[in-house]
Amino acid sequence: MKKGLIGIQMSTIKKKIEELGAYETLKACAELGYHCVEISQVAMTPENVAGMKKACDEFGIKVAACSASLEPTMPGMPGEFLVSDFDKIVADCKALNCDMLRIGMLPMNCMGNREKALDFVRRADEMAGRLKEHGIDLYYHNHHIEFVKYDGEYLLDIIKNNTKYMGFELDIHWIHRGGENPVEFIKKYDGRIRLLHLKDYRIAEVKLPEGGYNPETFMQAFTSNVQFAEVGEGNLPVKECMETALACGSEYFLIEQDDTYGRDPFESLKISRDNLIKLGYEDWFTL
Repeated sequence: MKKGLIGIQMSTIKKKIEELGAYETLKACAELGYHCVEISQVAMTPENVAGMKKACDEFGIKVAACSASLEPTMPGMPGEFLVSDFDKIVADCKALNCDMLRIGMLPMNCMGNREKALDFVRRADEMAGRLKEHGIDLYYHNHHIEFVKYDGEYLLDIIKNNTKYMGFELDIHWIHRGGENPVEFIKKYDGRIRLLHLKDYRIAEVKLPEGGYNPETFMQAFTSNVQFAEVGEGNLPVKECMETALACGSEYFLIEQDDTYGRDPFESLKISRDNLIKLGYEDWFTL
């Protein structure tokens, strides 16, 4: 029976990398039952790359994708970029036996501007074609901002309809937050997705501000209680999203939780794992 592979988006555990190092962090992930990761927000230093490679080899962990920005989006922005560090980024992918690279978000200097966004799309698709020559596919990860409409069409659909080489890593939380049904939206990207982000969505209890009534503080409390939830602890139809994405070509299903609200990230990952096993996906945790 066809199945996917469930893994961890490493932005969820970036502080663990800083605390424990890459090798020990991935060892702990394997002990939790995870054998797949997507690398993001982790410095690709020689030490980290070597530690991740050693852990992957020893514990049977698959690197589904690495991450890179096309170029700096603000003056002085640190990091490695495809326009300036192409050979290094390709070499890191090869070292980690990884054939996918993903752009994590729309550049900040393109947000709110259709023409700047389309110029980015054109250059990103050209870069995707260049990466294909090295056996690496380039994917774009959405947030809610791509659900802005230009002439009645979502920016994300504009990106899809104006790219030839670049694929998509859809995020079910951000699709929902953008105002769409993630199950139905995934179907529109059939054949263009190999990666899906599993990120649940919950409405937390409203914490009313102390003191007397203040319209500003009340409205802030009233409108700021959307949270990132452990998978299965929120409102999204996770199983339906996974089954639809699998049918549409997704291979990797990455758990990402941008904020665990004081809970240890490993504990959050355990909760997500247990819930996914209850949903019938125990065999999706192994290669």
